[in-house]
Amino acid sequence: MSLDPKLLDILVCPQDKGPLNYLAEEQVLVNERLGVAYPIENDIPVMLVDHATPWPTEK
Repeated sequence: MSLDPKLLDILVCPQDKGPLNYLAEEQVLVNERLGVAYPIENDIPVMLVDHATPWPTEK
C-alpha cells in the first residue's frame, strides 16, 4: 500500500525541515541532503531522528 499523497505533501524531515523523497518499494522516506532515510512501518512513517538510517544503504 502506498502513502496518501496529502500526507506526503505535508511531511518534512524532522532534522532540517526540508522535503523528503518517498521510495515505495523500499518503504522509506529519504532526505538525500543529510543522507538519511526514515522507515515506514505498517503504512505509518516513523519520523523520529533516532530511527533514521544512513542513505544510501550499503549492499
